Amino acid sequence: MRHSVSVTCCALLVSSFSLAYAADVPGGTVLAEKQELVRHIKDEPASLDPAKAVGLPEIQVIRDLFEGLVNQNEKGEIIPGVASQWKSNDNRIWTFTLRDDAQWADGTPVTAQDFVYSWQRLVDPKTLSPFAWFAALAGITNAQAIIDGKVTPDQLGVSAVDAHTLRVQLDKPLPWFASLTASFAFYPVQKANVESGKDWMKPGKLIGNGAYVLKERVVNEKLVVVPNTHYWDNAKTVLQKVTFLPINQESAATKRYLAGDIDITESFPKNMYQKLLKDIPGQVYTPPQLGTYYYAFNTQKGPTADSRVRLALSMTIDRRLMAEKVLGTGEKPAWHFTPDVTAGFKPDPSPFEQMSQEELNAQAKTLLRAAGYGSQKPLKLTLLYNTSENHQKIAIAVASMWKKNLGVDVKLQNQEWKTYIDSRNTGNFDVIRASWVGDYNEPSTFLSLLTSTHTGNISRFTNPTYDKILTQATMENTAEARNADYNAAEKILTEQAPIAPIYQYTNGRLIKPWVKGYPITNPEDVAYSRTMYIVKH
Repeated sequence: MRHSVSVTCCALLVSSFSLAYAADVPGGTVLAEKQELVRHIKDEPASLDPAKAVGLPEIQVIRDLFEGLVNQNEKGEIIPGVASQWKSNDNRIWTFTLRDDAQWADGTPVTAQDFVYSWQRLVDPKTLSPFAWFAALAGITNAQAIIDGKVTPDQLGVSAVDAHTLRVQLDKPLPWFASLTASFAFYPVQKANVESGKDWMKPGKLIGNGAYVLKERVVNEKLVVVPNTHYWDNAKTVLQKVTFLPINQESAATKRYLAGDIDITESFPKNMYQKLLKDIPGQVYTPPQLGTYYYAFNTQKGPTADSRVRLALSMTIDRRLMAEKVLGTGEKPAWHFTPDVTAGFKPDPSPFEQMSQEELNAQAKTLLRAAGYGSQKPLKLTLLYNTSENHQKIAIAVASMWKKNLGVDVKLQNQEWKTYIDSRNTGNFDVIRASWVGDYNEPSTFLSLLTSTHTGNISRFTNPTYDKILTQATMENTAEARNADYNAAEKILTEQAPIAPIYQYTNGRLIKPWVKGYPITNPEDVAYSRTMYIVKH
């Protein structure tokens, strides 16, 4: 469990580990002479600014360029990062002690004030951060008020006691707060670097505090990082060059992997799963991941503003068929938004799960007729997804189900990542493909996404009862009470259908046999290049 360290007791102190989570090469291992790795990412990163990141394409790179207070190990447990230790006596006021040897890539020290600046910048409305909500979710004092423009950023509940001591005050106790600080949203940025000009993120100018620095970037072609000699644990960094290749077609990435051009893929085409298992045994991985693939409905305008329409569309998605036949790489049908592997979540049986697909389809037809749609007035809508063969495959399957069972006329529309993000942010869609991989291992990382004030609430869903339940969950004294709240929230999502969860993720990827140190068991797929190395082959 990611936050197991932080919830062991009310008063806690996590000391520096004798062996940090960097490349841990077993004795006797013969390393390859050339320590260069090529990693596939699914799209060109929208930004390398931690406060502006929106998805995995940029997050995977940002994790190499920056480092937060804590990191994760291969099991998803939090371990020291810039902070060597942290403590709280009441789970409301937290103190982080920063290591003395943490430095920026220019050799200047990383200080508590750097975190104060970065977190204030995160919630500042002027920054327009898509992850400002994360500070409010964490309960940092005044975070939501700052986001709403009611108070100034300097009122955020974070302060530098001294150069190496950071104090964080929360609105209410939160036992797993330390685990939240592993998120890229809480990574520090250097004030002087950010304010040096608009091109501060370019190679040779970006000054991070992570294990690597950006050496080269060719848009839509590659990003190259090399070791940061000022990184506090640089002595344990083995890989001397990491190249990220943005490729949004899984088949193209897989083809280059098989040709030897890529060492790790971010995914592979689902229809190639069995062939890959046969052709390259030992290189295909599909462990469960803390993530859910879903469709979000526009609840504010168009036909999907009617909850009956949304529910009918959700019910006619044959989740069993999607998981077993359309996908077929170990995915599980998603009858609720929160994945089964989430720590602290024991889901109540969904009524939909207990019904046959035929029964679901029959009820869906009744709902759609009640909403005023039928053979004389067919429902028409657009299904939007970002460019990807897997997304296209799923969209075609779902559109077919809607047409066959409800007579819905579906227009499929695909957009490149940046355009898709713009459409998502402006609400320019009827139904849109989405996914969520947990920022921490606790149900609220999923369920909070549908609260009224959440900037990640793609569907614009608003339900005061739902909001109240999620707030109540953070104040519960027992895991049982929190679980009851989470199930109550899931029940509302099932009934109101602002989203249609489709399947629970597996972490499907290809990894060359000579690449070691990849944390394949991390449920959030947090993979730092500095933990990896290449053996002789």
